[in-house]
Amino acid sequence: MSHELMFFIGFIIFIVLMLAIDLGMFSKSDKPVSFKAAAIMSAIWVLFALGFAAILYFWGNELHNIHDFARLNEIIEKNFHNIKIIPDDLAASIHIYNKNLSLEYLTGYVVEYALSVDNIFVMVLLFTSFGIPEKYYHKVLVWGIIGAVVLRCIFIFVGAALIAKFGWILYVFGGFLVITGIKMYLDRNKNEEVDPQNHPVVKFMSKHFRVTPKLDGGKFFHVENGVKYMTPLFLVLIVIEFTDLVFAVDSIPAIFSITKDPYIVFFSNIFAILGLRSMFFLLVNIIDKFHYLKVGLAFLLIFIGLKMLLHSYLEQLGFTTVHSLIVIVGILALSIIASLVFPKKENYSEN
Repeated sequence: MSHELMFFIGFIIFIVLMLAIDLGMFSKSDKPVSFKAAAIMSAIWVLFALGFAAILYFWGNELHNIHDFARLNEIIEKNFHNIKIIPDDLAASIHIYNKNLSLEYLTGYVVEYALSVDNIFVMVLLFTSFGIPEKYYHKVLVWGIIGAVVLRCIFIFVGAALIAKFGWILYVFGGFLVITGIKMYLDRNKNEEVDPQNHPVVKFMSKHFRVTPKLDGGKFFHVENGVKYMTPLFLVLIVIEFTDLVFAVDSIPAIFSITKDPYIVFFSNIFAILGLRSMFFLLVNIIDKFHYLKVGLAFLLIFIGLKMLLHSYLEQLGFTTVHSLIVIVGILALSIIASLVFPKKENYSEN
């Protein structure tokens, strides 16, 4: 068994155990998740994500079984790591590699976590549009995130294979992200709406399966006269999964701009996705306060897209992962600070 596979299996086992604990805390009964519980789990997921960065910092070379210069050079070339090793000092070279690997992971994590916030805007809109009571949010998000983990895994390793075989696809990803960022900026003030009856996923499901407009408690399916029907709870789950696929088209290429190592892309992506559920309950009632966040995310996508398009020139100028992390954190911090300093004006109507 390869080191990559062992590392990957160990990571999956850890995630399954932690997700079971998370679900045990949140899913004992159908009731709204408290702000305190959401804050605790959000903090725990962030701490685990940072702990994993520490593991990569000290033992990242074990991921690809790097114990000599030949293997180190092979992995650096394969994954396009922008680092310089010390030819006469293996220990120092491995330390440089590990440090860069942990930085790539952290940068990818920050990018994915930030883009996940935009996902929260859409989730709130979907739950409201489908008339889902707050006490059922957690059940839908449980299954939604489990599905997202599986789909992201497939997307990431397929994307890595495409990049390895067709290097020019990075420029396609870069151009797509720039266009997406510009579109997000231009649409920043548009009021998003969802029409459940005319949503393409709902129309498809209604056409090919039995669907009932009535909720049956927290059940995904309702049985009437021996016939099984999909409830609105199941429909909103399918729509959320579909929406995550759309978001993955942006977020996964974005992380590939930070690192080409598919395992690091996967680790950073999954940690951010797993933290999304608790972050949803933490931000659901205050998300509108950060009205400049969409502007920040738009500039973030544009920056990442340009970085992919100009990566060879940036490397010649000495632009490293550290610089990317500084720019990304700076963009997000400015958007949050601007939202707090210049709060959104409320429209008051006189009676």
